[in-house]
Amino acid sequence: MTQRQPVLFVSHGAPDLLLHPGATGALWSALGRTLPRPTAILAISAHWESRQPRVGAAAKPATLHDFGGFPRPLYTLQYPAPGAVRLANRVQSLLEAAGQAIAIDPQRGLDHGAWAPLKLIHPAADIPVSQLSIQPQAGPAWHRQLGALLRPLRDEGVLLLASGAITHNFAWLSEPGAPAYPPAVEFAQWLGHALIDAGASGPLAYRATAPHGQAAHPTEEHLLPLFVAWGASDDGDRAMRLTPEFTYGGLAMDAYLWQSAEQAGATWEALEGIVPAATGTAPRPPTQS
Repeated sequence: MTQRQPVLFVSHGAPDLLLHPGATGALWSALGRTLPRPTAILAISAHWESRQPRVGAAAKPATLHDFGGFPRPLYTLQYPAPGAVRLANRVQSLLEAAGQAIAIDPQRGLDHGAWAPLKLIHPAADIPVSQLSIQPQAGPAWHRQLGALLRPLRDEGVLLLASGAITHNFAWLSEPGAPAYPPAVEFAQWLGHALIDAGASGPLAYRATAPHGQAAHPTEEHLLPLFVAWGASDDGDRAMRLTPEFTYGGLAMDAYLWQSAEQAGATWEALEGIVPAATGTAPRPPTQS
């Protein structure tokens, strides 16, 4: 029987994180060891934008080095996972059944928002991966609805991996190892409470209601994958916020995980000593006996 998959959002940070994995890399590796192994992965990254949804169906997705100005070793990294053509077709059928137009892209590779975290979560690169684009003009509510359309995939063994950033303002960044920038901390804390404690509306209106809401995201593309992940969760899930660190002072590297209460208890045990829970969010779930 196929095990129901969780939904995972990660802040992928700067591309050079793979050269200096730190606490975030330790978290990603631990999640890969802890979460149930999926049959396929659908990645929703901030770095693929389109006017309407597009889903990748390359048989062997290329590793896209879609960044510049970083150390040379970063450009030699590869993530040669097989493509998930069957999954791409399934995504197309789910969206079209809801009346949403979607295109298949037979050439699309994996951008660093997808392959960078996967390189530590599933380093063997032996699980088929497809990638789904975001629509920056459509806003948070649309992406939450998109996530709800993808929810059935979880019962088919598919891990939904959303990848973006909790904070994404280049003006907030400083040198490596700098202390956390206070507005970034304040926004990340507000977002955690809004997602986990605030009920149905949550953070949809974050730009108007959150402290530093517009400053945290001068443009929305890096937060939109979070709304896809949130939309793919359901009432039976336990939400978990994981807060490994801030990088470059202004990048909150928070991850969010939605899974059953039973799975959540096992996850907490596995992550003990690796990353703390965020203060003020949902209490630690009990381990089911």
